[in-house]
Amino acid sequence: MPEYANKQAIQALTLGKTVEYKSTYAPELLQPVPRQLNRDDLALTGNDLPFHGNDLWNGYELSWLQPNGLPQIAILRCRIDAFSKNLVESKSFKLYLNSFNNSVFTSTQQVKQTLQKDLSECAQGEVQITIILPEDFHLSSFSTLPGQCIDQQDISICEYALNPKLLKVEEPEVMVTETLYSNLLKSNCLVTNQPDWASVVIKYKGPKIDQAALLRYIISFREHNEFHEQCVERIFMDLTQYCACEKLTVYARYTRRGGLDINPFRSNFEQPVEDLRTLRQ
Repeated sequence: MPEYANKQAIQALTLGKTVEYKSTYAPELLQPVPRQLNRDDLALTGNDLPFHGNDLWNGYELSWLQPNGLPQIAILRCRIDAFSKNLVESKSFKLYLNSFNNSVFTSTQQVKQTLQKDLSECAQGEVQITIILPEDFHLSSFSTLPGQCIDQQDISICEYALNPKLLKVEEPEVMVTETLYSNLLKSNCLVTNQPDWASVVIKYKGPKIDQAALLRYIISFREHNEFHEQCVERIFMDLTQYCACEKLTVYARYTRRGGLDINPFRSNFEQPVEDLRTLRQ
């Protein structure tokens, strides 16, 4: 995508601007962001991608009116395929969900169908919708991330600007299969510069990754400005390039903002995992 088009796409967003909250159904509030926006920088083109996956959104502030005027509440779970043309801008998603608040729907199924239609049109790709009603809230629980946490290493950190060259392997000839995770991923919104906090899981087969180097790399995102989905794809590509991972999954669990959390999953060998909601979320 040409640079001027990138800037136009960002400038057109409501993100970072004062807007009026609408409480009646307004699908036009949804705003797409072309995924190619950052994939050009990663030398990724079209649908010839080295990964598959999706963006799992959890929405905790979904509400609408029954025909008798009685409000209903639910939790929204939305999966947007990584092959969709667009990601959905998070503030527009929040404003869109808010527009359901004083809108009448005849059934939960109608709400689901409406969400499916609108979000699919915005993303221009496959979207899966699940609505969790209050009577099923007890079925959800907090999860523990899989693998080994790399955060409690006795190392010094002095670099907070993104630097993929920090990555390295211990011994190229030593092949392993392991799962690592860190709770120290922090990046910043591409537009507003507000902090985004996350835990990230890295599951791979390949030369053994130097864990101190990996932690330094993850922390180097601390002043980096990019959307959640883009950060995960960048981590995937950097690990592929600098650590020669044969099989690789990168999965981030971001803390919520405005009643929404975003959890991008990218892999070249396994299907998206079930929702692993952490206590931070």
